[in-house]
Amino acid sequence: MEALLAFGAALLALRLGGAIAARWRARRRPELAAWAAALVSYAIATGAMAWGAAAGWSAPAFRVYYLFGGLLTAALLGLGSLLLYGWRRALAPGLLYVGLAIGVAIAAPFHGDISGQSIPEAQEHLAFFPARLVAVVGNSLGTLAAIGVAIATIRRRPLGNVLIITGVAVAALGSAFAGLGAARTAVFVAVAALLLYGGFTARSSAAR
Repeated sequence: MEALLAFGAALLALRLGGAIAARWRARRRPELAAWAAALVSYAIATGAMAWGAAAGWSAPAFRVYYLFGGLLTAALLGLGSLLLYGWRRALAPGLLYVGLAIGVAIAAPFHGDISGQSIPEAQEHLAFFPARLVAVVGNSLGTLAAIGVAIATIRRRPLGNVLIITGVAVAALGSAFAGLGAARTAVFVAVAALLLYGGFTARSSAAR
């Protein structure tokens, strides 16, 4: 069941990421590119979760999950929010962080055996510096930026922003509770994908 939930969440996030990418191609607004990248990252991370739940976790599956879910998704969502708010100076640090995150995810060594059906806990397989520290900083700043901008602009997009805030919070809780098992985490990611989808599509409808 957890594999099906995670796979469904991946498809939903990928659909939304593709829709926002199409809007970026039409408008060339940088926040749309950042949001599309964030949602595609979320889709890849949940796809890796489905992979691990269905076939058993391995080092490659966990590395993909950690890069796109633990390091990139929240940071890119926050970057898109800051760009929407007019903070174009956030673009260069954001791109620098993406490059750092990719390098860390590729180079960081794993400790211990990665196997089984449950999501591996990062603290058991990765040293705090640099891999887990980069994830903490990127997730914290990205989540704060996404929620902060959504709150600041909530009068213009009440329904969409409330759904996005809730979706980001649910996704963050899912990451925090990953140690509880793949099944519960799959529920979190599926609900978060639904909320984000509703939030972004509600905002698009309001804009039109």
